[in-house]
Amino acid sequence: MTSPRSGQWYAGTDRNAYIHRAWMRRGLPAHAFDGRPHIAIANTASDLTPCNAHLDEVAASVKQGVYEAGGIPLNLPVVSLGETLVRPTAMLWRNMAAMSTEEMLRANPVDGVVLLGGCDKTIPSLLMAAASVDIPALVVPGGPMLTGTFRGTPLGCGTDVWRLSEEVRAGTLSEDDFMKSESSMIRSRGHCNTMGTASTMAMVAEALGATIPGMAGTPAPDSRLLEGSHEAGRLAVEMVAAERRPSEVFSRGSFLNAIVALAAVGGSTNAVVHLLAIAGRLGVELSQDDFDRTGADVPLLVNLQPAGRFLMEDFHRAGGLLAVLRQVEDLLDPDAITVTGRPLVSYVGEAEIWDREVIRPRAEPFQPHAGIAVLRGNLAPTGAVIKPAAATPPLLQHRGRAVVFDSIEDLHARIDDPDLDVDADSVLVLRGCGPRGYPGMPEVANLPLPKKLLESGVRDMVRICDGRMSGTAYGTVVLHVSPEAAAGGPLGLIRTGDVIVLDVADRRLDVELSDEELAARTPAEEATAAFAAPTRGWERLYVDTVLQADTGADLDFLVGSSGDAVSRESH
Repeated sequence: MTSPRSGQWYAGTDRNAYIHRAWMRRGLPAHAFDGRPHIAIANTASDLTPCNAHLDEVAASVKQGVYEAGGIPLNLPVVSLGETLVRPTAMLWRNMAAMSTEEMLRANPVDGVVLLGGCDKTIPSLLMAAASVDIPALVVPGGPMLTGTFRGTPLGCGTDVWRLSEEVRAGTLSEDDFMKSESSMIRSRGHCNTMGTASTMAMVAEALGATIPGMAGTPAPDSRLLEGSHEAGRLAVEMVAAERRPSEVFSRGSFLNAIVALAAVGGSTNAVVHLLAIAGRLGVELSQDDFDRTGADVPLLVNLQPAGRFLMEDFHRAGGLLAVLRQVEDLLDPDAITVTGRPLVSYVGEAEIWDREVIRPRAEPFQPHAGIAVLRGNLAPTGAVIKPAAATPPLLQHRGRAVVFDSIEDLHARIDDPDLDVDADSVLVLRGCGPRGYPGMPEVANLPLPKKLLESGVRDMVRICDGRMSGTAYGTVVLHVSPEAAAGGPLGLIRTGDVIVLDVADRRLDVELSDEELAARTPAEEATAAFAAPTRGWERLYVDTVLQADTGADLDFLVGSSGDAVSRESH
């Protein structure tokens, strides 16, 4: 191997090398600077990211592994985004978190990095950063929480929030009982225990080759997470010696493997924008259409909320991701490697399904076709996505009258109005929620249903939005419509009463208007008035430079990478 990157700071007898070493000599012995690898632990632990609050304990195990392998571990707190708390949406800062982590990795004397993430945006932002700086890197997923129960019934965090809150609005559950369930839902440390975005991104990271195979999905309180974290520290040192960088590990085949896994586990639609953004940092050719071409016919093998019944603790004991991947091994790229240097497929041969209610064999799938469907039409010229596994099958082909909301505030003000002109066949449309419009593309696309329809027994309707929805959510929801309304997309032109046609089998999303009539319309003033118009700071930079959902919603100047080159001296 060549001299460690950190040697560009520490090697030598000049004044600058003296400064760099001396200020780090707070317990480090002289031999810490003899050429052994320095491993950063990019740590997203934060009390304000409750799903990641345990990562300091995980970091301690990583440190032990790094030391055991002869490296020097260095805790590096990085931007942490808590999905449940951050307003207006954590997605607004995913790119900022990626940019700041990238710059800290490049600016500091580190040779490799272990990425500690869990909550939705933390793993994507860390992988985007590592891809752009391109030093040896691997992910330790923080793991899902254990299953909570309320009155003997398991609760899926996120999914059951949506379900129970709608039952309150429908009048079938008291508000008092709803409040009592709150303390039962979050049983332990860890991220959401459904196949929401956090669990999905852990699965996707493993299928991509970014984790030690078999580690993703280990529950946060499980001692095996600490065992795996120790091993990750050891592996990081090995990766530096082998110069095994993200640009070597993550190929196009790796991303296609991730898409296969995404479909087979019934993962979140949010993985689409995250994988596109990570690929964009690496220069790997990947498009929205790859999710449809590669994943559409993959069977859903995992019976987990929101598409099914069980939760992540069940999934782990039933065999986890490797058991799923064994069932679809023929669909995986045999040459795509992992951070261990071995092909992903070399790890699946002995994986067993231990509970066929939770993980189904391929011959008996939970659903025959589970991938993300990409729709196009005059309402979504550059695409929109839908998750058929979480939808109501009869609504996947639907024609209905639009009921349009110009902003999230407009939705909240009118959705429960008893005089709202809406019925079960209507199509609810919310606009102004894309990357530019909100800003940040929030998880609001799974619009609440009108109260009067809930009270009549309706539990799903076709909903269309240029925003996202939580991976824990469900329903017949068309999202990521692009271009968004705030970028001049046709979603900004439709009006209440227009007829919308959804045909998932034909991959179409259209409004029954001629091209001429659409071109003659101007955007609704109420909608444009609600678009974000920041005057300073990150929001201004974001709105001015963010790309659309169909390419990953990265900032235009962050696509690609700058490598790990060391810049000028600091003194």
